[in-house]
Amino acid sequence: MTSTQQPHEPHGDGRAHAHDQAHGHAHAHGPAAPVSRHLRKVIAAVLIPFATAVAVGLLVLWPGGTPAHERTGVGFDRQTEQGRVVSVERVDCRDVNAGQVPPTGDTSTPQGREAVNARRGQCAKATVEVTTGQDKGRRFTEIVQPDAPRQLHEDQGVVVAYAPDAPRDLQYSVTDVNRKLPITVLAGIFALAVVVVGRMRGVMALIALAASFLVLTLFILPAIIQGSNPLLVAVVGSSAIMLIALYLCHGLSARTSVAVLGTLVSLLLIGVLGSFFIGWASLSGNTDDNTGLIHGLYPQIDMSGLLLAGIIIGSLGVLDDVTVTQTSAVWELHQADPTMGPRRLYRSAIRIGRDHIASVVNTLVLAYAGAALPLLLLFSIAQSSVGTVANSELVAEEIVRTLVGSIGLVASVPITTGLAALVVSADRPGPEAGEDPSGAGGRPPARAEGKRPARSGLMRPAGAGEKRPVRYGGGGRRRRAK
Repeated sequence: MTSTQQPHEPHGDGRAHAHDQAHGHAHAHGPAAPVSRHLRKVIAAVLIPFATAVAVGLLVLWPGGTPAHERTGVGFDRQTEQGRVVSVERVDCRDVNAGQVPPTGDTSTPQGREAVNARRGQCAKATVEVTTGQDKGRRFTEIVQPDAPRQLHEDQGVVVAYAPDAPRDLQYSVTDVNRKLPITVLAGIFALAVVVVGRMRGVMALIALAASFLVLTLFILPAIIQGSNPLLVAVVGSSAIMLIALYLCHGLSARTSVAVLGTLVSLLLIGVLGSFFIGWASLSGNTDDNTGLIHGLYPQIDMSGLLLAGIIIGSLGVLDDVTVTQTSAVWELHQADPTMGPRRLYRSAIRIGRDHIASVVNTLVLAYAGAALPLLLLFSIAQSSVGTVANSELVAEEIVRTLVGSIGLVASVPITTGLAALVVSADRPGPEAGEDPSGAGGRPPARAEGKRPARSGLMRPAGAGEKRPVRYGGGGRRRRAK
């Protein structure tokens, strides 16, 4: 009598195995599944010319170094040295501010209030020693007013500015405090957190971050200063950063290559939209003291092009996150159910992308709003209307920067999802991809929908004079065909 139990299958059908594999991926993302040789050739045919163009752009636009100029002594463009506060004593402000203009008693203006306050209270008289440079060991006196936002204390590290053309007693002055130690400690905590949580991926992310910083400081900034087109420099530099960061962090695979293509298309869209709206809104890019100083020192720099370059570079980091997430979502969905076509893959993955869009856009807007918070507070104090604030070039720049970047981020979700769905659905791994067509030693081939695998022992061939075969249905019941 034949057994009524179904034989045990080691892997189950294609769906069960795909589910088990997807469950494993939910906990630890291993290497992406191999793709066919034909698909690798198609992706390489697109990416190799792009990578070659980026390498050629780096060679052609590579700067020979930052051009020298005569220091103006204004803002950041002045010679600085390190110093240390030796001692601080309290003195009467009347004694140390005797050389200032005497107050008139009118406190209705900021100048009048400053003159009155300069004669009241206890001022700090700090003795500062220069610790670096040719005047190392030289000391000078710094007077700190009682209402100054930054007060000095003994043994505090400071940054001092040097003005060679000033009288000897006035050549050095304190411009800032030394913050290298807290910043270094914070950077160390950040790196430790990334490595502890990300492990090897975290280490590769830190290496990619360092490489991005090198591209920014050794190529993008000096090339713009030398007079190269800021938009062209930003596109080439951002493309180099994108290739280095994505392949270092996520490996050389078809999945990463699709994310690179999605990021590239989105960057091109951001560049086109940014160029159009910067021109239409007549944004000059010269809106504050820093940009004014840059334009004064290097008049050949296109400030509106510099604004567009900043939009592209600023959007790149968030774009990487979105495109990699969407590509991974499509790949995981395909491995969970290999029978899904490109349309079903796209519909399933785009639902994940919609959640990502909401959070990313909100993050980008709040990041720009946080950076411009003092400016927005100033407009609020002035009781300016929303239309007046939005129309000012300072705020209009941030609005264009935010909206153009957000449009690129929103567009990257369907673009990358569509590319990934087409690529992973077109892939048909065969023997050239390193798989055994029979399924031995690898993943069992997926079972076609609507067909049941043959089951051994369920049917017996009818011999001469024998009755018809006995068939067993669900639940182990047997029935004899009539």
